[in-house]
Amino acid sequence: MNFVKEETTIESVREMFTAFLEQKKMRKTPERYAILEKIYFNDSHFDAETLFEDMQKEYRVSLATIYNTIDLLLDCSLIVKHPFVGKKAKYEKTFSKLVHHHLICTICGTVKEFSDKKMRNLIESKSFATFEPSHYSLYLYGVCAKCKGKKKN
Repeated sequence: MNFVKEETTIESVREMFTAFLEQKKMRKTPERYAILEKIYFNDSHFDAETLFEDMQKEYRVSLATIYNTIDLLLDCSLIVKHPFVGKKAKYEKTFSKLVHHHLICTICGTVKEFSDKKMRNLIESKSFATFEPSHYSLYLYGVCAKCKGKKKN
């Protein structure tokens, strides 16, 4: 099992989205592509409301358009929805990111990605008799240093 994937350009992501929209016989609107690009030029996790606010600075789109486009991007596997407990739904671009390790603060909701080669090698060396994994996410929940410092005061 190998979780390495080539880096992807925005052009290839746009092509995948275009093919998906054509297959579904859906309109290829400038708003949908603006949302896609905003997501793919950002390397952090996002929620729909924050994306909406960020979009208003450059491109006027409705919150409904944001939610509808997020649904489309989820359907064509260009973003993933994370099940962070007790917080707003968070999303992240997925194309070319097959390995995800996350640290999630249970107090403030901060999400930080980390990498651990030893852990990755251990997971990649695991074989399953009736299952072939294609990617994975690892979620570690706890308290970040900032919140830990606030608790002591």
